[in-house]
Amino acid sequence: QVQLVDSGGGLVQPGDSLRLSCEVSGPSLDHYAIGWFRQAPGQQERDGVACRSSSDGMTYYADSVKGRFTISRDNAKNTMYLQMTNLKPEDTAVYFCAARDVSYYYCSNYGRDFNSWGQGTQVTVSS
Repeated sequence: QVQLVDSGGGLVQPGDSLRLSCEVSGPSLDHYAIGWFRQAPGQQERDGVACRSSSDGMTYYADSVKGRFTISRDNAKNTMYLQMTNLKPEDTAVYFCAARDVSYYYCSNYGRDFNSWGQGTQVTVSS
């Protein structure tokens, strides 16, 4: 069973950068896809932000964050990251790291395909 603890959120100004971390306990990151989702204020659903397949290392991003956000992992630390640059007020949300079940190597846009979740970390972008 994969357990996730995410951190790194905070209050930043537009244009600032922030790096979110997600410490993973359990099977190695080599064995499943990982992703980041976010839930904006007043929104019921969590939207996919970024995903990394473990089979081929391919990464996928929501159109709204392409060119600004980067998903990565450090196998030695069993930690995944979301580097966010040029942050905008519309990026304000609770961010969740997520992992698919072991042996599910490919990404998905759907939260229901991810079995393990972090507790969430608040990112607020405001001047």
